[in-house]
Amino acid sequence: MHATENASGCALGCQAVRIHRRQVDAQRFNRDAILPYELRLLDFQAAMQDVYDFFFDVNGFLAVKGLGRLEDTLRKAILSGMLSDMLTASMAAHARTLVENQQHNGHPDLVVKGVYSGDAVKAGAEGVEIKTTLKKGGAVDTHGARDQWFCVFVYQVDNVTEPAADRDPLRFTEVYLAEVTTADFRRNERGELGTRTATLHADGVAKLRRSWVYLDLVDNRPGPGS
Repeated sequence: MHATENASGCALGCQAVRIHRRQVDAQRFNRDAILPYELRLLDFQAAMQDVYDFFFDVNGFLAVKGLGRLEDTLRKAILSGMLSDMLTASMAAHARTLVENQQHNGHPDLVVKGVYSGDAVKAGAEGVEIKTTLKKGGAVDTHGARDQWFCVFVYQVDNVTEPAADRDPLRFTEVYLAEVTTADFRRNERGELGTRTATLHADGVAKLRRSWVYLDLVDNRPGPGS
């Protein structure tokens, strides 16, 4: 028997736990943002909405089964990795000139269509690297300092509201896209068993934040020059 759906398209079981579909606020985009490779603000909006729709569908199904939300179940690192992969795939689907890098663990995540053989490159210069983080302001660790177009999606997860049925769905609060160089990074020293990483230093983070694409912060919303 098919599940009955309410007006929002969610099964009635979702309504009992107040699952709702989040919408991207188009008014929060920076109309003056400089976007490379024929990217459009609509590409970002569509990719973010794809993620929202996915979580709405999956959490609706989980709610019917009496299970917890996906974002409450996954570890932070796994959730961030999944979001990065989802956004990369969705951006590639909507963008005019960018496609997914077909090289496993290749860099960057999005490459310019037709520039590299089979659209696969281990370390390329033409494209956009996608990262996601819970850290406000977009300071995220990378596997190495590079000259690159660097895109960071900052998101929030409400995992403290009680009862859990009242929690808000995952929300993107910031998106940044800037052309950075190796000089904008600091190297993070790790122990013998740790993996070395690099993070934008203070000036590098400032450069990233000046190149904001989307801001939806409840408090302290920075402006274009912040």
